[in-house]
Amino acid sequence: MFNDFALTISSAQNLDQIARRVFGLLSRSFSTELISLYIPSADERLMREFINRDGKFAAQNAALAGHPASIFLKNGQSLRVGDFSTAEFQPFYSSARSALFVPLMYRRRTVGLLSLESAHLEAFTQYDQHLMVVIASYLAGLIEYGRLREEAEARVRNLSLIHEVVQQIIGLSNKTEIAQITADLVAQYFGYELAGVLLVDGGSESPILGLGGSHADVVRGELAREELLAQNGIMGRVFHTGENVLVNDTAQDKLYKSLRSRNAGSEICVAVKDGDRVLGIIDVESIQQNAFSNNDLMAMESLAGVLATVVSSADQYERQLETVRQLRSAQVELKTRMTSQQEAERRLLQAAKLAAVGEMAAGIAHELNNPLTTVTGFTELILDETSEDTPHRADIELVLKEARRARDVVRRLLDFARQGERTRSKVDINEIIEDVLMLTRHLIHMSGVQLSLELFKDSPWVSVDTNQMKQVFLNLIHNALQAMPTGGNLEIQTSVRTKDGRPWIAVVVKDSGVGIEVKNKDRIFEPFFTTKANSGGTGLGLSVTYGIVTDHGGTIEVESSPGKGSIFTVWLPL
Repeated sequence: MFNDFALTISSAQNLDQIARRVFGLLSRSFSTELISLYIPSADERLMREFINRDGKFAAQNAALAGHPASIFLKNGQSLRVGDFSTAEFQPFYSSARSALFVPLMYRRRTVGLLSLESAHLEAFTQYDQHLMVVIASYLAGLIEYGRLREEAEARVRNLSLIHEVVQQIIGLSNKTEIAQITADLVAQYFGYELAGVLLVDGGSESPILGLGGSHADVVRGELAREELLAQNGIMGRVFHTGENVLVNDTAQDKLYKSLRSRNAGSEICVAVKDGDRVLGIIDVESIQQNAFSNNDLMAMESLAGVLATVVSSADQYERQLETVRQLRSAQVELKTRMTSQQEAERRLLQAAKLAAVGEMAAGIAHELNNPLTTVTGFTELILDETSEDTPHRADIELVLKEARRARDVVRRLLDFARQGERTRSKVDINEIIEDVLMLTRHLIHMSGVQLSLELFKDSPWVSVDTNQMKQVFLNLIHNALQAMPTGGNLEIQTSVRTKDGRPWIAVVVKDSGVGIEVKNKDRIFEPFFTTKANSGGTGLGLSVTYGIVTDHGGTIEVESSPGKGSIFTVWLPL
C-alpha cells in the first residue's frame, strides 16, 4: 500500500491533486469515504478543508480559529478512536463511529491533519495507525512543497494581474476614471464579486467611488448614501489609521456595516498611501466567509502602492489645470471689467449728453413758453369773438392747435430738464402698471392689439416716484402700440430676478411690431432722435424714460430685430 501511495502521490502537481489521490487510495484500502485533510494557511488565518461531501470530493476554506482540527494541530500526536460514544470530542463526519487522526509533521512542525473515519466500531488497528503515521510523514513533505508552490504561483499570477491593471491606469489624470477603471479591472482579473476604489478629492467634500464586479450595480445606490469614511466602519478605520485589514468573517467584526441589498462574508481593505498621507482605499468583498488568503491581501497592498503613484500624479496634474483655470478666469474677469468699464463710459457719455441737452432744453423752453402762452391766449380771445361761419375760423383753430402742440413739446422739455425734488415712496410696481393700463386699455383695444399680462404675485415693494414710473411705462406702451400699426401682441411681465449678485424687479414690455434697425439700436435713447418724425415723434419719450430709470438707480435694456418686434426690460433695484 505504501509503495502504491508513493507512486500515485508523487506525480501530483498541486494540493487539490494530492488530496484527491490520497482520498482515492485510502478509500480503496480501508473501504471508507469518511476521509478529511486539513491544511492551515501560512498566515494561520484560514484552514483549507478537503472532505467528501455527499459522496463527492470538495475543497473549501474555513476560519482557523476555533476549528475542530486545531486541537490535533497543537499537540502533534496521532490518535486512534475505537468508539466515539466514549470520546471527549465529536467526529468530523456525523455518521462516523471510529477514526484515525494523524497530524502531518514536517521538520518538527505540524503542517496539516489527515483524518480517516469509519461507520463501524473499532474499524482501525494499531498497525493501521503505524502505517498512517508513515504515510503522513511522507505526505507532509509533499503537502508543504505543494503549498509553497501554490503560494509562489499565486504570487506570480497576482503580480502578472497587477501588471495588467497598472498598464491600463498609468497615464490617467482624471480621478473618477482612475477609481472606476481600477475597480473594474480588479474585479475582472482577480475574479472578485465586488471591488471598490475610493479616492479622496481635495476639492470636493464627498469622495470619488468606483465600483466593479458582478454585485456592483446592486450596492451602488446604497453606498452612495453611506458615510463610507466614517470611523465606525471598516473602510473608515483603514482610511483614518492607514492599517490594512483582512476580515475572514464579517459577522464577527463589530465595525462591519451590512447593506439592505447585500451582506459580505469576508472583506479585504487596504489604504492607498503616499508616505503618511492616505489618498484613498481599495476594498474587495465576497459573500462567502474565508474567501481571501494572505496572497490576496499582499496583491491588494501591492496594487495600492502603484495606485498611490498614479493618484499623486493626477493630483499634480489637477493642480496644474487649476492654475490654468485661474489664469483663464482672471483673463475672463479682466475682459468683463473692461467691458463693464466701457459700458460705464458709454452710460456716462449718455448722461453727459442728457445733462447738456437738459440745460439747453430748459433755456429754450423758458424762452419759448412766454410767447407760446401769448399766442395761445390771444388766439383763444380771437376765437371767442369770431362766429362759426367766419371763413378764417378754421385757420385760427389750426393756429391754436399747433400752438398748444408746441406748448406740449415745451412742457416735455421742461419735464426732461427739471432736476427738482423727487417724491419717492415704497409701492407695488404691479399697481403702477395696472394704473397705466387703465389709461391705455381702450387705446390698446382700438389699436387691434391683444394684451397679455403676467404680474409676479407677492411682488416686493420698490422705492420710486410713482408719477415718474407711470410716465416710464406709459411711454413704453405708447411706443409699442406705434410699432404695431396693424395690430399685434403686447406682453407685460413683472418678475424678481438676480443680476450682478443682487435682487431686482424686472418689468418686461414686449411687442410684435416692426422692430428696430440695427443701426438705430444704439441711438434710441438719445434726445431728439426719432424714427417717427413723419407721425409727430419728438424723440424725447425714450430719453425721458432712460433718465427716470437711471435716476432711480436702475437700467433699461432693449432687444429687437427688424420685423420681429422689440423687448424693453426695466430693471429696478430692490
